[in-house]
Order: sequence, then C-alpha cells, then structure tokens
Amino acid sequence: MPKEDITDLLFFMKTFPSEVRERALWLRDFIWNLYPQANELIYDNYNALAVGWSPTEKMGHIFCSFAVYRGNYNTHFGFYWGAELSDPQKLLIGEGKQYRYLLVNDIAVFPQQEVKKLVDEAWQNSLAKVKDPMQLTQGKTIVKMVSGNKREKKLKAPKK
Repeated sequence: MPKEDITDLLFFMKTFPSEVRERALWLRDFIWNLYPQANELIYDNYNALAVGWSPTEKMGHIFCSFAVYRGNYNTHFGFYWGAELSDPQKLLIGEGKQYRYLLVNDIAVFPQQEVKKLVDEAWQNSLAKVKDPMQLTQGKTIVKMVSGNKREKKLKAPKK
C-alpha cells in the first residue's frame, strides 16, 4: 500500500479530534518523505494508535514511530532503539533500556533538523539489526494489530 493510501489510518483515527489527526498525518508525511523505502507498520491498540517505520515487516526493526494516545491525545515521536542513539541535543525523553521519544503536541515547534539526524542514525542502526537480507522489503503499509471488538463497538456506538 503506497504512502497516498491512508484509508486504514484514517479509519483508526476516526475518534481523534481533527488537530490530533492533522498532527499524526504531518508526522507520517515527515517520515515517508525521508524514507520512502521503509515500511509503515500500523498498530491500532486500545489505548493508542501507533505507526512505525521499518526496513522489514518486523516490529524489532522499527527505527522510528509516532503514537497518539486515546485518553489525553498526547503524541509521542519515538525511537524503538532510542537508548542506542547519540542524541547530542538531549531531545529525547525516557530512561528505560530501549525506547526514547519526544512529546509532540505542536508541530510548529517540532525540531525537524535535529530529528532528521536522529532518524538517520536510527535507520542505520535498524539496518544493522537485520540479520537476513531476505527480510528487507520496501514501501509497504501493513496493519499489524487491531484492537478487535472493543474498537469496533466504540466506533459504531451512537454519539450521546
């Protein structure tokens, strides 16, 4: 599925306010424009909608992602292996062993140039983790997980 096909993503974002959808679509375009050869993996979970990019179809190879949380509409732009990035500007939040992110609630102040450097480092890091070159694929959009019945009921429920 090419970058232009956003049908599944728009379906999963139905319940988000328009400014949240716009922010998510802007972040999506930001990465697609930098890495059109990457694959987009969409995870529709009960608490958040997450979209990651990977040189393969595997979650373990995701080099960057964004997640929009359903309760508070916070948006994280993150790095699956962020703890391994240099981050000279100290932009990334998190102290765990792996994931690091930026809180993005206003794209007008999103540090694009600094993030591009982090994304490039993350891409190289992700490629180094791919042990079997046969796993490399390009430009796909893949829905990896859907929060089945709860999501369907919520989307179909009449507004009060």
